[in-house]
Amino acid sequence: MRTSQDFLRVGTAVIFVGIIILLLGTVLTIIHHPANSQMGGLIMIGPIPIVFGSSPEITTNMLALGLIISVFYLFLWKTKR
Repeated sequence: MRTSQDFLRVGTAVIFVGIIILLLGTVLTIIHHPANSQMGGLIMIGPIPIVFGSSPEITTNMLALGLIISVFYLFLWKTKR
């Protein structure tokens, strides 16, 4: 029988592996792409999007994606109640 401690350890390990994969992907992208490439990102804290990008076009695209995810999140939250 699994205990809650087992699930906590597995969940923590999955989070750390995910962070390592993200950092490795970022480093490899910076190394292999030329200096004039464009990058952007989206961080979701609950339904609130935080966006950043190397150009206004990328930032606008990330903002649109963040708003779509926020609306979807709020829709699912509303239907769950």
